[in-house]
Amino acid sequence: MSHDQIAPPNDSLPTAPRYTLPEILQQPLLWPVTLEIVRSASQQMQLNEKLKGARVLLTGAGTSAYAASAVAAAWPQAIAVPTTDLLVDAERYLANIDAVISLARSGSSPESTAVVEQVRSLRPDIQHFAIVCDEDGALSRSSLDGLIVLDPRTNDQSLVMTSAFSNLVLAGLALAQPEAVVAAEKQLSTRAGLLLPVIDQACQRAAARIRDRMVVLSSSPLLGWQQEAGLKTLEMTAGQFPLVCETYLGLRHGPMSFVTPDTLVLCLLSSDPVRRSYETDLIRELRAKKIGFLVGIADPEESLGLFDQLIPAVAPHTDDALRTPFEILGPQLLGYHLSLLIGLNPDNPSPDGVINRVVSGVRIYPHRAFETQGAI
Repeated sequence: MSHDQIAPPNDSLPTAPRYTLPEILQQPLLWPVTLEIVRSASQQMQLNEKLKGARVLLTGAGTSAYAASAVAAAWPQAIAVPTTDLLVDAERYLANIDAVISLARSGSSPESTAVVEQVRSLRPDIQHFAIVCDEDGALSRSSLDGLIVLDPRTNDQSLVMTSAFSNLVLAGLALAQPEAVVAAEKQLSTRAGLLLPVIDQACQRAAARIRDRMVVLSSSPLLGWQQEAGLKTLEMTAGQFPLVCETYLGLRHGPMSFVTPDTLVLCLLSSDPVRRSYETDLIRELRAKKIGFLVGIADPEESLGLFDQLIPAVAPHTDDALRTPFEILGPQLLGYHLSLLIGLNPDNPSPDGVINRVVSGVRIYPHRAFETQGAI
């Protein structure tokens, strides 16, 4: 669909959206609530002691998998493996693991509960915990060693996960780096609340500029953010805009062929000066080649002349490993406004049921016997 074909935002909607925007905007108010819930639960379950020095595997499906990736980036000795991979290749990933932490909004996807049963069967010595948004979901009733249930407001009613994502990430980060996360949240919740109107307006302008495709760029350890940022556009537009998610250095190795002069390139600038140097080199190369409409999520003082449009970063000077829950606001709002522009309802952008709020239709098969020999 070209820009000229974009539908008016409201007249064509079968039902006006009720949930998605409020669920995006409430996030800064929920972040301190999440940290208090995690602090209390962690103390009650003695999680700091149980997880100290442990080799942790974080898992989830879809958006929750990207949340797991974001948490693992801040957690030494931790890895992230989607439940969709863990379910079919558990032997490969469970070797040398001491604890598994599942992340989920509803926890009712078939893979979520099947993985708990599989881990318990294959490796009963592994401790299995979960962080969920829905206390009544199937995962909450599974055979776990501990459960953290977030505020019910994080259990998004929209098809797309917004509040659930940022709060699941923040909860996981609070286990990985509790002191650093608490210090960051105290400053950034207030800053995010103040910036939200500006971010929202910038995302409306950026959505109006998207022609037919989009690229999302970040450096490690923001790959979880990158994948989730891309998914928000895909989900809320029913896949009508082709999209590539890449690292700045990786873009040169083939994917740059996807970038046309009109491609919107969403760039999250790193807080690390060395990473940022590589990133700005690539941005200047795109500008020299006259390809891409460059939209930056960055500190305005550090991005003069780099971008065609700017979305102010919430946490431009925070450790990259802790930034994902705060910087996802922009991509969420971008996807929301683009959904409206093409005449979809962001609450249910897949009215034909191609995707659903809770995945169904997954058949679970018996697992293989666990063998440590040859496992990776």
